[in-house]
Amino acid sequence: MQQNFPSTPKNIVLIGGGHSHAITLKLFGHQPLVGVNLTLITPDQYTPYSGMLPGHIAGFYNYYQCHIDLQNLSKFANAQLCLDSVVELDLKNNKVFCANKKVIDFDLLSIDIGSTPAKLSVSGAAEYTIPAKPVPQFLKHWYKLQEIVTKNPQKPLSISIVGGGAGGVELAFSMLAGLQKLGCHQLDLHLWQRTGELMPNYHPSVRQIMQDILINKGVKLHLSETVCQVIKTEDNQLVIKSESGLIVNSNQVFWVTEASAAEWVKDSEIATDEKGFILVNDNLQSISHPHVFAAGDIATMINYHLPKAGVFAVRQGKPLYENLRRIILNKPLKPYNPQTEYLSLIGTGDGRAIATRGNFTLPPQRLIWYWKDWIDRRFMAQFDN
Repeated sequence: MQQNFPSTPKNIVLIGGGHSHAITLKLFGHQPLVGVNLTLITPDQYTPYSGMLPGHIAGFYNYYQCHIDLQNLSKFANAQLCLDSVVELDLKNNKVFCANKKVIDFDLLSIDIGSTPAKLSVSGAAEYTIPAKPVPQFLKHWYKLQEIVTKNPQKPLSISIVGGGAGGVELAFSMLAGLQKLGCHQLDLHLWQRTGELMPNYHPSVRQIMQDILINKGVKLHLSETVCQVIKTEDNQLVIKSESGLIVNSNQVFWVTEASAAEWVKDSEIATDEKGFILVNDNLQSISHPHVFAAGDIATMINYHLPKAGVFAVRQGKPLYENLRRIILNKPLKPYNPQTEYLSLIGTGDGRAIATRGNFTLPPQRLIWYWKDWIDRRFMAQFDN
C-alpha cells in the first residue's frame, strides 16, 4: 500500500511510549535510516513495563527496575523526544496537536498509547475512583496510600478493586502483598466482578485456582455484582453500590474494568471499532489511513480477536519497526501473524506464579515466579545503557 504516497516519507512520529514503540526505537537505534527524522511524543519520560508492574506494587522491584527511560532510548535512536500529551490529530494535513500548543508535522504516524479503563457510564466513578491506567497517575495514588499506611499501619483500611479480569486479580494480589509488607494487617480488600467468575477470558482451571487463592488470602469477592454508583461521604469515605443493592464502604476504589480508547483517537476520523480502538490490517496499518500505524492496546487487528495484553504489544514491536522501515524504502510490507495461544505467567504477590497456555495450567509455584522474573529482567535488560 506504500504506492499511495506521492514521495518517500521522511518524518516518522511515534505517539506514545508503549512496549511496541520502545522496541521500535531500540531497533531504529541499531539500524538507523539516513534522512529519516524520528519524533516520540509521550507525556512521561519513564514508561512502565506491564510485566513487572504488579511485582513493583508487591514490593519485589523498585521504580527504575520496571520502567524504561524513554529519554535515553530516544537519544540512542537519534529521535527527538517531546514530553507532551496529544489532544488532536489532523490526518488530512498530517499534523499532531499537543496540549502545550506544539504542532508536529509527520509523513508517517504510529500510535501506541495503550488504553484506559472504561468508567464514564457509572455514576461517580470518574470523580471518585482511581483508574489502573494511565499508570503514572495510578502510581501517584499508590505511593500516597503507601505513605499513609507507613505513618499508621495499625489503622484499619478498606480498599475496593472494580474489575475481576486478569488485571484486577493481579492488582489484588500485589496490593495485598505490598500493604502487608508495610505492616498493614487490618486490611479489607474487596474485588468486584460483574460476571459469576473471575478472569472470564481464561481457562476454567485458572479461574478456580485464582478464586481459591484470593479467598484463602482473605479477599472478599463480590461476583455477579455490577457496580452502578460510587458516592463520596462528608468524612471522605467512598460508598460503592451495585445493581443488586449491595453496599460497601471503602477508603479507596481502584478501577480495572474493560478497556477504552482515548477521546482524541475517536475524534480523529480514523477507522475504529465500537470502543474507539484503531482498526489495523495484518501489517499493523490503519484500514482507513495507510500512512498511520498502530500497535498495542490501542490497536484492533481486523483479522484476529486478540485480548488487550502486553504480550502482543511486545511482539508487535519488531513487525512495526520492519513495516515502518519497509514503507520508507518502498518495499512490500510484511504481515504480523500473532499466535492463537500464548503463555501467561501470573504472579500471586507472594513470590509464586501460575503458568497457563490454552488448556494447560500449572498451579502457583516459586519456580514459575523465578522463571517469570528471569524473562522480565531479560526484557528490560535490552534497554539498559
